[in-house]
Amino acid sequence: MKKNNYQTVKKVIKKLPAKKKPINKVNRKYKQKISEKIEKRYYILIGIIIFFILIIGINLFKIQIVQNEKYKSKVVSLTEKTVYGESSPRGRIYDRNHKLIVTNKPQKVIYYKKPKGITSTEEIKLAYKLSKMLNIDFSSLSENNLKEFWIKNNSEKAKNKITDEEWQKLEERKISLDDIEKYKMERITEEDLSIYNDEDKKAAYIYYLMNKGYSYSEKILKNENVTDEEYALISENISELEGIGTRLDWEREYLYGDTFRTMLGNISTTESGIPKELKADYLKKGYSLNDRVGISYLEYQYEDILKGTKNKYRVLSDGSYKLLEEGSRGNDIVLTIDIELQKQVEEILARQILEAKKEPNTEYYNRSFVIIQDAKTGEILAMAGKQAIKDGDSYKIVDYTPGITTSPVVVGSAVKGASHIVGYNTGALKIGEYRDDSCIKIAATPKKCSWKYLGRVNDLSALALSSNTYQFRTAINVGHGTYRYNAGLKLDEAAFDTYRNTFAEFGLGVKTGIDLPTESLGFKGTDRKPGLLLDFSIGQYDTYTPIQLSQYITTIANDGNRLKPYLLKEVYEPTKDGLTILKSKNSKVILNKVNTEDKYMQRVKEGLRGTMTYGTGVGYIDYSYNAAGKTGTSESFIDTDGDGKVDTETITNTFVAYAPYDDPKVTFTVLSPDISHRLTSSTYSSGVNKRITREISQKYFDIYK
Repeated sequence: MKKNNYQTVKKVIKKLPAKKKPINKVNRKYKQKISEKIEKRYYILIGIIIFFILIIGINLFKIQIVQNEKYKSKVVSLTEKTVYGESSPRGRIYDRNHKLIVTNKPQKVIYYKKPKGITSTEEIKLAYKLSKMLNIDFSSLSENNLKEFWIKNNSEKAKNKITDEEWQKLEERKISLDDIEKYKMERITEEDLSIYNDEDKKAAYIYYLMNKGYSYSEKILKNENVTDEEYALISENISELEGIGTRLDWEREYLYGDTFRTMLGNISTTESGIPKELKADYLKKGYSLNDRVGISYLEYQYEDILKGTKNKYRVLSDGSYKLLEEGSRGNDIVLTIDIELQKQVEEILARQILEAKKEPNTEYYNRSFVIIQDAKTGEILAMAGKQAIKDGDSYKIVDYTPGITTSPVVVGSAVKGASHIVGYNTGALKIGEYRDDSCIKIAATPKKCSWKYLGRVNDLSALALSSNTYQFRTAINVGHGTYRYNAGLKLDEAAFDTYRNTFAEFGLGVKTGIDLPTESLGFKGTDRKPGLLLDFSIGQYDTYTPIQLSQYITTIANDGNRLKPYLLKEVYEPTKDGLTILKSKNSKVILNKVNTEDKYMQRVKEGLRGTMTYGTGVGYIDYSYNAAGKTGTSESFIDTDGDGKVDTETITNTFVAYAPYDDPKVTFTVLSPDISHRLTSSTYSSGVNKRITREISQKYFDIYK
């Protein structure tokens, strides 16, 4: 009993509330510190919030008040569609004397853009309407075009030309729909087509124009010789001619006709669009497929300068357009070309080539090249190539100017000035050194001789009289060889690199840097036999383009400074007042200096002066103009029967010069490949290269007195 009472009391005691412990001073201070920290952080948070509210407020003020118009425009640009108009007219092209060569002339255009959902029947009706309104030459309408027109007009009759058996084969997939269409075309008879008169054929041709090319692209129906009456008639009835439109366009106008025409280049048309081979490049630059762009030579080279800026429109909610930015004509460019000199050079070339074709041994001669360059700047004053093409019983002349940068030839002795520098630089040739001009004979090979025996010659007369053997002996020395008559010859193959490196410093065998889209390097022989090094030294191994040869003689005229040849002289902003605001101007660019001593370069120049006074160049340029130069005659091989193998040996003539000798102002380069051949007993060789040089140099001095 006592035990139970004790346990009960114990339970009651446990249930009683515990006695509170007194709060000591340490706990009070700790809680106070916590409270202060919380309060401090609270104020910091409030400060941050206020700071961000201020930033938001300031930015809202800037957006809504200060930069309101800017952001409105940005919203518009992101939410409203903008489109561009047709390609704007290109910049004009002038010659160095500011004579206008290429401009733009307005062109009336009548076009068709296929409306959505239009049927063939509706298009045929439209074609007949247009045939009564337009004078269109339909002579190029082909029989297939007319047959296709007949099928569209006579679908049931066309179906009846297919047999039941053929329809069955189509169902069985033994033939295709293309086969069915082919059978229809083949089975249309002349009697079927006889129902069409000239008016029908005219409509058929218009229908063909409406449907050629991409389905929904713009098709030009007429853009040449559109009369005011035709243009007005179409414009007045535009509401009744679904898909037909009129607009004013532009086209290039060449004020000097065919003069320098090829090098000026071409542009695409709206109809043809950007050519496939150039599409990737132009699309990367943001062009549209139907933009009119430069596609060749200078128009292509200076597309970024010549292109105009398009009108920019905003498409409004009602489908109409609002002009945002007005387009403008492209920048105008001034070329280094003197168009009057260019015209005279082209006429001289054409006449002289045709005259030469009347001479003996000229069966394989058909072209010549001329380059006239400003000796002080590298500017091209005139460049032309002409070629004679068989035309029945006579010849016609076509332009071959692109060959100046793309048609390498074996140039012969014209390069001997550079060969002399190789000799001087390596110690293989001494100033004033005399040598006998006797032939070189290497074992098991034919003799190698000059064009005639010249006796004893030194470094000057060797250039003036064009000694081959003088160069051969220099080349042997460069190659560290020992020559004995009719014995074997071993040379250091590194001599080829020595020659090529020095030639490259003159511009031979390397790109000249001329501002045109394409330029050939020429051929570099890979065989390194000793005899070929001797050939190399007289220009009978590697081949060079006419522009490389021009750079070579200009380098000599500039005491070893290799100048970049160029055709773009100046760029002007487009204005109504012509060439008034100059944007940029090109100037002389020195690409490198030939690594040689000045005394050696002056010695070469002295030798080239001798060429014109007592050597092989006498009579090429009037003596009074005090020229220095070098002739070249080389042996080449050509393919005369088109089997891909060279089979005929020919002779090529080259000539380079600068004048005056004591203060060079101009350089001349003239090349005439294949002027003679060896398949005849006659030794006659045309003097066409000399005659061309004489005339073009005289024409230059007549203009630039």
